[in-house]
Amino acid sequence: MAKKSGVKTGLFVAILLVAFLPPFIKYQQIQYKSRTLDRQLKSVKEEIKRLEEEKMRLETDIIYVEKRARDKIGVAKKGEIILKSYPAKK
Repeated sequence: MAKKSGVKTGLFVAILLVAFLPPFIKYQQIQYKSRTLDRQLKSVKEEIKRLEEEKMRLETDIIYVEKRARDKIGVAKKGEIILKSYPAKK
C-alpha cells in the first residue's frame, strides 16, 4: 500500500512539474527582459534629459554657442591660440 502511495505522489509531482515549469521559465524570461528594457529606458531618459539641457543652452547661451561653433570648425578669436592634442603613437 505504501508503494502505491509513493508512486501516486511521484506521479502527482511529475504532473505538477510538467504543468507549472514551462510557464515559470517563461515568467523568468519575461522578468529578465523587463529588467533589461527598464535599464535601457532609464538610459534613454537620461540621454533625452542631457540633450534637452544642451538644446536649452544652445537656445539661450550665446557664449556657449560661439564656443561650440569655434571648437567644431577650429576657428579662434583674435589673439587666441588653438592647441590640439593628437593620440599617442603606439
